[in-house]
Order: sequence, then C-alpha cells, then structure tokens
Amino acid sequence: KIISNAGGINLDACRNILEEKAKESGVDLKIAVVRGDNLIEAAPKFREMDMTDMESGKSFPQTCLSINAYLGAPGIVKALKHGADIVITGRCVDSAMVLAPLIQEFNWSDTDYNLLASGSLAGHIIECGAQCTGGNFTDWKQIQRFDDIGFPIVEVESNGEFTVSKPEDTGGMVSFGTIAEQLLYEIGNPSEYLLPDVVCDFSNVSIEEQENDLVFVKGAKGYPPTDTFKVLATYMHGYRVTGTLVIGGMEAKEKGTIIADAIIKNMSRILKEYGFKAFTDTSLDLIGTDSIYGPDKSRTDSKEIVMRLTATHEKKDALILFSREIAQAVTGMAAGVMNYLGGRPRVSPSIHLFSFLLSKDQISVEVDVNNTKIKVDFPTDGGYLAVENIHLPDLGELAEPYAIVPLIKLAFARSGDKGDHANIGVIARKPEYLPFIQNALTKDKVAENFSHVLKGEVECWNVPGVHGLNFLLKNSLGGGGMASLNIDPQGKAYAQQLLEFEIPVPHTIARQVQS
Repeated sequence: KIISNAGGINLDACRNILEEKAKESGVDLKIAVVRGDNLIEAAPKFREMDMTDMESGKSFPQTCLSINAYLGAPGIVKALKHGADIVITGRCVDSAMVLAPLIQEFNWSDTDYNLLASGSLAGHIIECGAQCTGGNFTDWKQIQRFDDIGFPIVEVESNGEFTVSKPEDTGGMVSFGTIAEQLLYEIGNPSEYLLPDVVCDFSNVSIEEQENDLVFVKGAKGYPPTDTFKVLATYMHGYRVTGTLVIGGMEAKEKGTIIADAIIKNMSRILKEYGFKAFTDTSLDLIGTDSIYGPDKSRTDSKEIVMRLTATHEKKDALILFSREIAQAVTGMAAGVMNYLGGRPRVSPSIHLFSFLLSKDQISVEVDVNNTKIKVDFPTDGGYLAVENIHLPDLGELAEPYAIVPLIKLAFARSGDKGDHANIGVIARKPEYLPFIQNALTKDKVAENFSHVLKGEVECWNVPGVHGLNFLLKNSLGGGGMASLNIDPQGKAYAQQLLEFEIPVPHTIARQVQS
C-alpha cells in the first residue's frame, strides 16, 4: 500500500497521472482520493462569520488563494477498507499517513486514545524522512555517508510500541539522539500535541537503543481530540523582491551597510517621483558576518559577504524599479562589488498565511475509490480537557566551584517552525546534566539570546521521558514561512545558535564532557 498527502489542491490530476503510469506498466491498481479538506468555496461564509486568525487576531482576508483543513486518519482508513492500493489526500496531518494503516491493521477504535497517540507518534517520528536517521542532527560529524542516507522504517506492535530502524548498508544513524530530536521537532507543549484524531501527551515517551541503528519507543498517552479542525488559508499581500550582491575585500560589512542604505535612499526618491508609496517593509542581511546572531554579535572582520536586501510593496511595478536600480551598485557605489547572485532580482507575489479553527461538524469528508464516492463518518464532539504540565524543581544556586561549558557538550537540540513561532527542543545527553541545563537555560535567558528576532514571549515545557526541555519562541520568525523576510524564516538555525549558550556545571561534569 502507498499513502501520500501529495494531492495538493488537485487530487484528480495526481490520480489521473498515476492511473496513466499504471496502465502503461500493465498494472491494475485501485487508487483512492480523500476529499473534504479544500474549503475555498466557503470563503464568503468564513468572511461573514468574522473568522479571525488564531494567533494574530487579524480579520479574514478579502481574497484567498487556498483554504484547506488539516484532516486526520478516518478518510484514509475508509479507503483502505475498500481495498485501495494507493491513497492520495490533500491537506492532511503528516502523522495520519502512518496512523491510518495501523487503525486498519489492528482494528483500533476512535476512542483507543493511547493507541492513537502511539500511532501518531510513529508517524511524527518518520514524517520528515531522514531527519530521524541522522539528517539535521546535532552530532552531524558522526554521521557517515550523507550521500546514501537510509530512510526510516517503523515497525509497530498492536499495543502501540514500536521500533525505528533503517535499511541495512545505508548511511545515517538511528540512535537515542536522532529520535529524541525528532520527537520534539516542531511541536509546542509536548503534553498537549493537538491532532485531528487525538490529543497526544509525549512528555513521558521513552526512547531506548536496543542495538546498532535500532531504537525502541513507547510511552505516548492520548486524550479525546478537540471538536475543531485547524484550517490554513493563503492570501496574496502585495509583492516582494530580494536582491543579493557579493562584496569582497577589507571592511566588507561596512561596504554592504553603506550600499544597502544608499539603495533604499535612492529608491525612496524614485518611488516618490513615480507616484508610488514607500516600501511597506525592508530587510537587510549581511551574510558572512554572523548576521543571524543579531547586530550586536555580528563580525566586522569578514572580507567576503553577500548583501541580501529584501523589499515589499503593494505594487509590482514599484519593485521592478528596485530590481533595475540595484544594478547601479555594481559600478557606482563602494569598491569590491563582484556580482549578483542569481542575476537581476525577480519580483514575486508575497504570500501570507491565515490560520483558524473550524468546528468539525462544518466539514464533510468523502473517499472516491475508482469513481465510487463513499461518505466518511468521524467523531465531531471532541471532549478534550486540558491537562497540567509536569514541572521539575529548580536546582537553585550552584555551589562553588563550577566551570563553564557550551550547551552542545551537555545536550542535543533541534529547532523548527509553527507558523510565526519557533520551537527549540533541548535533550540532555545524560539525565544528570538536565538540572544544570534547566537552571541556566531559563525562559528569560532564551528570550535575551534571541531578542533580535523575538517579538512575543518564550514558553517552556519539561519533557522528563527524554530528560529534555521544549522552548517555544512566539512571533520570532518575522511572520513565518513565505511571509517572512528573515534569512531564516523557519528558525532552522535557532538550535545551532542556542547550542553555544554557556552552562555552569561542577568541575566533575566539565572534565567528563571535555575529555
């Protein structure tokens, strides 16, 4: 069986191509599509309902490019029950690709919440492919054969416990660290991970290395789901353009700053002359100066940088002027401008996201198996009640003497995005390291470390099962995803930055980790 949420906004086109390829190969396949996520025709109704963004509170957009609900497993299960060989969905949570066949195989019910949480965890671990077999891993230097990295295999028992491995004779690694990092990847409260079919509690999940490249996972708990689906809309909000110039030689950072300032000043005059308003936003990065660490920590001794200047405007023609005028910098500004990266910059639409919650009873789901349409029933009443998170005691002041070591010596870490929020999961390499990490790495310290990008608050949850902490940096991605002008719009390098944070530890631990 093959299950994929690859249908995008055109499920039929995806199925038609697969059917053509199957026919060419002489293979008879039953291909099903799951419908119901596409809600674009309901846009006027949502506008009348005064739907607001679940994070920013903004009003519903006047026009939308797409509106899709994150569906769960029931549609896929129905397709499998009707003998589908391939199931194609549109918008659907990634973990449902794994949960659905487990429900079908083991006959789990929609109230077997612990089992549903375990199956969802299996899906969550492997949903990013090789990211749990050594990709994006803190100890990346230990990974062999990135060119032939093995993709993950999960083998799940009827009780929900499972192992993670990879094909023999492939590159990569499956270990406590690679799986624990993925456990916390792109989630908020680990005790309250909301999915369409179940609310998961991953706080006490245990991960045990059984043998080389084989890890055993258990301990997920589940609760009734909520009575809403998360819905994601996209809309166009003006245009954007990014120009890049390679600058070399002495004082390259200062050259880049002066050139960018000159371009903006020149464009301000030109826009006014042509009757355009000012840019709605601009963003400058001097790549090669450690600019992702913020202006106070950037280097001044770089002799080779890339000036990245991004601007947005409600009118495309205004940014076309920017695209033309940036050429002047090559010969008419500071010395050392070598070339463009990618040629003259192209203007593109600026796409923004709008997320809201919609009652499950407002959505109808059906499965189309060989042009036979079958209604999909699923629970809509929810029933979730929030649970209290686990808190660990503070260590208090450290007794002297102590030494300072970077966090990377004590922990694994991985970061990712949730809309405009970034999460950083931190997992102690040994349980005895956690109190010292927790004592030093407070919410206030994390906020201070990312003050150059953070616009909201920092939340933190304890994850005792893997001796970890999970931080959520709210409104830290410049709008997030396609809307962000940041060089790191998904916070992928935030964990790498945090791993340099200095942690006070006893000398015994310092000697242990430095050896």
